[in-house]
Amino acid sequence: MSTPDQAGPNRPARLAGLALLAVAAIALVVGLISVFNSGGDEPPQGANTPAASSPTTGPPVSQPPPASSSVSETPPPPPPPPPSSSTTPPPTTSVLPPPSQPNTPGHTQPVRVYNNSYIEGLAARAANDFRNSGWTVTAVSGYPGGVIYVPTVYFRPGTAEESEAKELGAQFNLRVEPRFEGIKDSTPGIIVIVTKDYNPKSK
Repeated sequence: MSTPDQAGPNRPARLAGLALLAVAAIALVVGLISVFNSGGDEPPQGANTPAASSPTTGPPVSQPPPASSSVSETPPPPPPPPPSSSTTPPPTTSVLPPPSQPNTPGHTQPVRVYNNSYIEGLAARAANDFRNSGWTVTAVSGYPGGVIYVPTVYFRPGTAEESEAKELGAQFNLRVEPRFEGIKDSTPGIIVIVTKDYNPKSK
């Protein structure tokens, strides 16, 4: 059994030790609480997090080289000069002569044909016969100045009409006579008056 004098000095030391243990226990609890609270919010130090400035993965992209200022573009060739009017000949145009009516050499006198019958178109048929044989027929009409009994070729005596009138009469079996009073002053040329006896067949 201890005396009050012996237990007095050891009691304050025991109380101080208990106080330190209590402070240590509180500090431990606080440390554990802060560790659990911060475990899911921030990554631990040294974790592999991508930096904002780090480049993305993949093959490097090559940039086209800048255009060299020493390379100059080749200008297009100038257009060819227009052809000179002094060296280019003008286009040639072939001019064909107008078609001429067939004519037999020596037939120079025009022929006028008149119908002195009731046969319609008889003078036109005779004119076609003459044209087909190379004669130039300039008029086809009717003759109301009198009665002609046989187909006849008329000419002006002493002119070129006489020889050609005889040729035409022989070719188509027509009578050949000098002009009579009713047609004496008509336009120059051979006059043929056909009747119902006209034979369109040439000899």
